[in-house]
Amino acid sequence: MLEAEVKRVCGVVRESLVQFLKDPYGSHVLRTLVQVLSGSLSRDAAAAQTGKKQKKAKAEVQDFEIPVSFWWELKHLSERLMENINVCVTDACASAALQTLLTVCHRKRPLLCRKLIKGIMGYLTALSSAPGVSPLLVFLKDPSCSHLMQTVFSCSQKAVLRDVYRSHLRTQLMPLALHPIANYTIQSLITASARFRVFLKIFDELMEGFEAILAAGHMGVVVLMVESCVYWEEKQNELLQRLLQAFHCSEPASLQVSCLPLFLSLLAYEVYYNTETAEGDALTQPVQRRLSVSYHGSRLVQALAGFKDRSVLMNSLHGFGSADLLTLGTDRSGSHALQKLLTAASDKGRGKILRKLEELYVPLACSSCGSRLLEAVWNSATVSQRQSIAEKLVPSESQLRSDQFARHIWAKFGLTNFMKRRADWQEVQTGESKKRKMFSDILH
Repeated sequence: MLEAEVKRVCGVVRESLVQFLKDPYGSHVLRTLVQVLSGSLSRDAAAAQTGKKQKKAKAEVQDFEIPVSFWWELKHLSERLMENINVCVTDACASAALQTLLTVCHRKRPLLCRKLIKGIMGYLTALSSAPGVSPLLVFLKDPSCSHLMQTVFSCSQKAVLRDVYRSHLRTQLMPLALHPIANYTIQSLITASARFRVFLKIFDELMEGFEAILAAGHMGVVVLMVESCVYWEEKQNELLQRLLQAFHCSEPASLQVSCLPLFLSLLAYEVYYNTETAEGDALTQPVQRRLSVSYHGSRLVQALAGFKDRSVLMNSLHGFGSADLLTLGTDRSGSHALQKLLTAASDKGRGKILRKLEELYVPLACSSCGSRLLEAVWNSATVSQRQSIAEKLVPSESQLRSDQFARHIWAKFGLTNFMKRRADWQEVQTGESKKRKMFSDILH
C-alpha cells in the first residue's frame, strides 16, 4: 500500500535526518517528502519528475488529497527538524529543506508554520553576539542563513514582523540595504510588511538613505519600496519626488517630462542626454538618443503606474515619438511597462496614446512582445478604441495572417468578421464590453 510505503520512508529519513539534511541528493529527497506529506507539489518538483523543463505550468503548486496519517508524519518530521535547527541554520542543503517545510506549512498548516517560525527566531536571537548587537544581523548577512531568513519573513504574520523590526532591525536597515547579501532579506521584509503599518517605519528609515541605495545598484530594494507604496497613498508623492531628484529631473519642472526614459534606463538626466562635455561644462541642448530599457527600470515604471497620480509618467509618455514607442512596445521588458501604463490609464488617457500608436499596430502585432502588448490593450479598450485598432490592422491582412504572432491577433480580434460582418462584430464587442464592465463593478 502506497500510504504504508511513504510512512516507511518517513521512518528511515527521521532516523538518519542529519545525513539527509547535509547531503545534496538527500536534501532533495527530504524536500520532496515534505511536499508529498503536505499534499502540495511545487512546479519545480513536478518538472523534475518528468525529467524536463515545462514551458509553462498551469499552476505554481499542484494540490492533491492525502490521508490523515500524513499530517501526523509531517508534524513528527517538523519536530525532528527543529531538534536539528543548528544544522538547518548553518548548512545550505539543510536550510533549503527547512525553507520548503516553511513554505508548504504556510499554505496548508498555518499553525504549524507559526510554531516553526517561533522556534527558528527563538534559536537565532538567543545566540551570543557582540554587546548591544542583535545576533540576527549576523545571520541576515550570511550566504546560507540569509535565504532562510527571506523565507521566514515571507511566511511571517504582522506581529512577528513588527517584533523583528522593533527588537532587532530598527536603525539597522540602511547598512543591511547596502550589504551585498543582506539587501535581499530586506527586500523580503519589505514585501511581507507591505500591507501592515510597520512598513511605514521601514519606509521612513530607508528613505533617509534612498540615494545611497540607488548608488549601490540595489534596485530590488527600490522597486519593492515603490510597489509597496501602492497600498499607502500618503507616501506616493514623497517617493516620486525623491526619484525625480535622484534622476536629476525634478527642477525645473519642465525637466519632469523626460522622467520616463530616465526611469526605464536607470540613467540620470546628464548621462542619458549627454548634457555635459568632457570638461564638465553643461551643454545647452540635450543630445537625442535611442530609448534603452533595463529590467529593473521596467519594473520601476510598472510599480509607479500603480500610483493614484500618474500624471508625471503619462505626460512623459505623451512626449514619446513613434520610434521610441515601437522600441518600448517590442522590448522584452519595456513592453510590460507600456502595457501597465496603458491598461492603468483612463479611457481618455489611453485614447491619446493609442492615436500615437495607430501606425505601429502592424509591427507590434508581428512582434512576440508587441502582440502580447496589443492583446492586453485590446482587453482594456472601449468598443470605439477596438474599432480604431481593427481599422488599422485589416488593410495588412495577408501580412498579419502569415505571421507567426500576428495570426493569433487576427483570430483573437475577430478581424475576418470585422471585414465581412461588421454588425455582428460590433454586437459581440459591445457584449464583451458590458460583461467586462459588470465584472469590474463587482470587483470594485
